Amino acid sequence: MAQTQQELVSQLFDHVNQSVIGQPQVIKSLLIGLLTNGHILLEGLPGTAKTRSVKALAQALQVPFGRIQFTPDLLPSDVTGTEVYQEEAGKPQLRFQAGPIFNSIVLADEINRAPAKVQAALLEAMAEGTVTISDHTYALPSLFMVLATQNPIEQEGTYPLPEAQMDRFMLKVKVDYPTDEAELDIIRLVRKEETLPLSSNEAEGFTLDPQVIFDARQSISSIHVSEIVERYIVSLVMATRYPERYPNTDLEQWIAIGASPRASIALDKCARAYAWLDQRDYVEPDDVRAVAGSVLGHRIALTYDAISEDVTAESVVQVLLDNVVVG
Repeated sequence: MAQTQQELVSQLFDHVNQSVIGQPQVIKSLLIGLLTNGHILLEGLPGTAKTRSVKALAQALQVPFGRIQFTPDLLPSDVTGTEVYQEEAGKPQLRFQAGPIFNSIVLADEINRAPAKVQAALLEAMAEGTVTISDHTYALPSLFMVLATQNPIEQEGTYPLPEAQMDRFMLKVKVDYPTDEAELDIIRLVRKEETLPLSSNEAEGFTLDPQVIFDARQSISSIHVSEIVERYIVSLVMATRYPERYPNTDLEQWIAIGASPRASIALDKCARAYAWLDQRDYVEPDDVRAVAGSVLGHRIALTYDAISEDVTAESVVQVLLDNVVVG
């Protein structure tokens, strides 16, 4: 009996989850980003398996994987590629040498350690799926996703991402430390991997044809969203722009700038993907709530008062969810 798309993607989740212990929410967010053709910003402390999870996903899909270590001396051409001068048959030629952005899954490691001009080199690629060098435009792979990481603690010598670039990420996912039991399983997994020969990597045991992802995207596009859920999405986003509509909360004192229309689009796409992963053909308000933190948190600019009171974007989103009603 042929397996359904949901069953195949569920196997992908289980496989990556076995390689990255204790981070099921992160893995599910990666799948939502993949299914919605979006990009993800992973924020977490060092050693929380951000790189490992991205590599495990790329390996399971058997697609080209590229890693860019962002540093202060990085140049835009180090990301996008550049034209190289060479002679062919005695004639000078300019040949384009593609950069690491031309892989299907790209890990932009510690993206906030590079200056703005390098970060901006990603914008066209993330938004349009193309890269323009001189007067030539080059198409990126059909399956293309940027997964950027940043450390929330070390801010010295970093270049915070501008709002325009933060808005390009479909989701911002916080990667927390694992639990006690998960930490124990991690130790045992790494010890087990040390005893395996290099040629018998267990991660090679499962693969998924990328065509399944393309087919799943088509299925997700037909997931039903009722007008009640649509209006709920709009109400959540409007609450970030007009917090004075909720005078019994501190939202007006906390929110400086609300979310853009990209937030509404992302909430709709991610809620449909969440429902699809739950094997439903319709979206419930709980699907919207489940993805709201990752979709809205990085799109809200906090006031100085909120920052001084240690109010986080996550807590602001929670207040939104507690006060914006459905219907």
